[in-house]
Amino acid sequence: MKSLKVVFLGTPEFAKASLEAIHLSNHKVVGVVTVADKASGRGQKINQSPVKVYAVENNIPVFQPEKLRNPEFLEELRKLDADVFVVVAFRMMPKVLFEMPKMGTFNLHASLLPDYRGAAPINYAVINGEEKTGATTFFINEKIDEGNILLQEELEILPDENAGSLHDRLMVMGSALVVKTLDGLAENAITEKPQPNTEQPKNAYKIFKEDTRINWNAPSGAVHQFILGMSPYPAAFTILKIGEEEKGLKIFAGKFEITDHGRPAGTLDISKNEFKIYTQDGLYFPQELQLEGKKRMTVKDFLNGFRNFEEISL
Repeated sequence: MKSLKVVFLGTPEFAKASLEAIHLSNHKVVGVVTVADKASGRGQKINQSPVKVYAVENNIPVFQPEKLRNPEFLEELRKLDADVFVVVAFRMMPKVLFEMPKMGTFNLHASLLPDYRGAAPINYAVINGEEKTGATTFFINEKIDEGNILLQEELEILPDENAGSLHDRLMVMGSALVVKTLDGLAENAITEKPQPNTEQPKNAYKIFKEDTRINWNAPSGAVHQFILGMSPYPAAFTILKIGEEEKGLKIFAGKFEITDHGRPAGTLDISKNEFKIYTQDGLYFPQELQLEGKKRMTVKDFLNGFRNFEEISL
């Protein structure tokens, strides 16, 4: 099989899996483009992206331009004479960059396009209670996640699966799909096809802090899926009132039941042995949570930290 010269563009752990799969394949990674190193945390320690760490460990040239249109950076990439660019969990790219390689630039997206275009396809597939999702490789064009499809593969979403578990399974499946796409392009064995015209494709917009607040007035099943879809990151939250104080409470996991309770949604019953929150049509029982300023813990450990339960409300 023909070996392709690849430039890889990506940043997080999800992308690193694809970079590793390409590096271990018949194809040659001639360069990696990733985000600039940045200081974070209390000690302002300099952190490198997972993609950079892997590239450095394997002696692959790394580029970290602040601006993707930088002429010197573009010239350095041209010199690599890559056949194809592969993009996984990166950022918007200018046309001058994605049109550079002979075969074009393709992206791995964690959904069955055209559904769930956008920054958070894994979260929204879980939030919306989908039974299946998948991964798509497609040629990049000037519109976000709308280029011609190369390959697609489906993946079943397991009952009560959260976004973190689905992320990890799609990461493995997607990395194999990237190599399969490179193999197909090398052999000229893939026919690209336009994305189906869907009147209202499901969207996966970027999630902001205000989008992660739990709506207790929703049905119990929807609350449950919302919490799973936000877990472990960015994490669904509610506000807990403890006396005169208000604190954020992240909820990562729980269970629910449908019951005709006649109580206002968003009220709670809390004691040493029980924590339940009333929803539109039932009850939600948090099982893993994290109070602002504390570490993540089980509901049992959480309840053990309180004495005056009558002071607590939502």
